[in-house]
Amino acid sequence: MQHASVIGSGPNGLAAAVVLARAGLKVDVYEAEPIPGGGARTMELTQPGFKHDFGSAVHPMGAGSPFFSSLPLAEHGLQWIHGTSPLAHPLDDGTAVTLEHSLRDQERQLGEDGPAWRDLMEPIATHWADFAADAFGPPTRIPRRPWLMAAFARKAMQSAETLARRTFRGERAKALFAGLAAHSFLSFDEPLSPAVGLVLGAAAHVVGWPVPRGGSQAITNALIGCLEKLDGTVHTRRRITSLDAADPKEGPVLCDLTPRQLLSIAGDRLQKTYRKAMEEFRYGPGIFKIDYALSQPIPWKARECFRAITVHLGGTLTEIARSEYVMSHGTIGEKPFVLVAQPSLFDPTRAPEGKHVAWMYCHVPNGSTVDMTSRIEAQVERFAPGFKDCVLQRRVWSPAALESMDANLVGGDIVGGELSIRQFFFRPALGNYYTGTPNLYLCSASTPPGGGVHGMCGYNAARMALRRLH
Repeated sequence: MQHASVIGSGPNGLAAAVVLARAGLKVDVYEAEPIPGGGARTMELTQPGFKHDFGSAVHPMGAGSPFFSSLPLAEHGLQWIHGTSPLAHPLDDGTAVTLEHSLRDQERQLGEDGPAWRDLMEPIATHWADFAADAFGPPTRIPRRPWLMAAFARKAMQSAETLARRTFRGERAKALFAGLAAHSFLSFDEPLSPAVGLVLGAAAHVVGWPVPRGGSQAITNALIGCLEKLDGTVHTRRRITSLDAADPKEGPVLCDLTPRQLLSIAGDRLQKTYRKAMEEFRYGPGIFKIDYALSQPIPWKARECFRAITVHLGGTLTEIARSEYVMSHGTIGEKPFVLVAQPSLFDPTRAPEGKHVAWMYCHVPNGSTVDMTSRIEAQVERFAPGFKDCVLQRRVWSPAALESMDANLVGGDIVGGELSIRQFFFRPALGNYYTGTPNLYLCSASTPPGGGVHGMCGYNAARMALRRLH
């Protein structure tokens, strides 16, 4: 039986392992940490009984993943839980604008900007299956719907601020889109800055923004369940420091690692041109994250915030654009854009009875050492006065602390690399998944389609490995 090795047990590594095992290979997955999952782990990070997601918490890309939807993950315990609304975005007038499940409800929510929102999101939402297959597939693939991808590209290549101001009249719709676009980690005056927002907005109208019951570890556990049913094995506490331990001569080796880690374990085996590309790979901004154990739900002024698991804090388009601009230029503003997840509002398994968990972060320059706790909490207090009185315990994560828990989070970068024009088209190098070294592949978020818990980087890399193997 042909053997294959996967280094790293994040969603992409596990997806690659399942694809290889389905093809009849004997697969071993090697994970450095004691708990598998990478950014999809759930742990008691504050007090006993409070289950916090170390990395990703809310999963529109997981629910909308073409590969995940092909697996019997529900048979292995994965249950998606949805908020009444996918997202709430509070404003200083005490109200909040929400992202709704249906486009019809969204039109009503946005009033005069409702038709413009529909025009922006409906083409992707209506053709989600084909769009996801194209957007999450290898970049060299011929699109199923070329016209749809061309229309998406025309919007995505604008700047987020330009697209928002050309599309919407009112400040509420502009603010809602600004929060979505900020997930790109790009300054709003850069091309590609609206791309992630367009995908996340459309996904909300198709698959929602759900959380897994019990936490993100449920995704990892379900993938491992699928793998073990195919006789694959995950080995934890097995840090691979060189390719001697996972030799490509024995069969395909797929690395759920960023270019920096790949260089560390395989530098002398990489071709000169590929090694140079890995050395020149650019990482993006990092995050400063806080996990909270709370005595009660966050006391939002806007009642709409209690309908959503995800809340965006940042006010207007102008304010969010300013926050992302200064961050992308290496400094930090006093009012950062803050992403909040409050899963225990809809999943009581996440905290002791009557108690709650919350997870929030802001964007910071890569490797920043600035403590953002007071600035994050000031933004929460702005929209939820009395929040700090609810805090039982907090766990603070600087970029360095995040990287110490997951080596792929270089400088706190949670999306596997900067989303520049160059790295969008050549991520991480022209060869994409194949390194040029026989049987050695990269399958992390540093490869197409990039960050997010969707497994498609691993799926695409494993498919390429199988084609080359046979």
